Amino acid sequence: MNPILPLVAAELDVPVDARVSAMAAAVAALYPKAARAVLFYGSCLRESALEGLMLDFYLVVSSYRDAYGKSWLAPANRLIPPNVFPFVHEGLSAKYAVLSEADFARECSPRAGSVSVYARFAQPARLVWQADADAKRSAVEAVAEAAPTLLGLARPCLTDEEASDPLAVWRRAFELTYGAEIRAERASRPGSIVDHDPERYRRFAEALGASEPLGQGEVERRACAKAWRRRQRKGKRTTVLRLAKASFTFAGGVEYLAWKINRHAGTKIELKPWQRRWPLLAAVTLLPRLVKRGAIR
Repeated sequence: MNPILPLVAAELDVPVDARVSAMAAAVAALYPKAARAVLFYGSCLRESALEGLMLDFYLVVSSYRDAYGKSWLAPANRLIPPNVFPFVHEGLSAKYAVLSEADFARECSPRAGSVSVYARFAQPARLVWQADADAKRSAVEAVAEAAPTLLGLARPCLTDEEASDPLAVWRRAFELTYGAEIRAERASRPGSIVDHDPERYRRFAEALGASEPLGQGEVERRACAKAWRRRQRKGKRTTVLRLAKASFTFAGGVEYLAWKINRHAGTKIELKPWQRRWPLLAAVTLLPRLVKRGAIR
């Protein structure tokens, strides 16, 4: 059995604000034939005042055909997962990403096509809605693969001395995943994730035996670093494709992008009227300037 399965199951069961549960149920109700589980994750998980924030959810569905019928959204979700949509409920704002049960399980595992899902679900999350007991079991088992996947891919990049410190392993792991996406957060963000609840990350690492010596040399570390460079190149290309797709699925997506960058990177981006009218072009033209200024990386 996965050694952290009980830890993940207990963590996913921690109660949340009633408004979060209500919003998750409302998201699931949009997909009555397909919804299997809704997970709440991200920085809002640590906030008590939710007004003015953008909550983050993953909606797990039985299949894209069940979710969208014959719409173009089904092949789009399959080819460039996930689809992301905005949602407003009872005064709170959110975005939710859609993945099938099969894709969610794969993206939490070493078979993942990108770092996005296992990096997020190696962090704390909550299972805030499920269709039935089987849907809950499937979601818990998938999430329980995320931390072993992340640490298993990251630890070979470290020396034995570095790998003996479980918190250093987690910090390095998040640094690697942040480098594999286009992110608006400050460079200190990966470390701050661990520092917010170090005992949680220590407990998970110890359950996985992630502080034991690796017994490897420089050749293995170089191979690990090379593999992460490939993931980072692929991840940034995938992020651009997702942004392009979101310009069709996410009304107000460019406003959200500007808000997120301003919030996490301390910038003061003000969108021009043409950027709101042409969000895809706005995103493309913003990216080079923001990379140069260090607002995203």
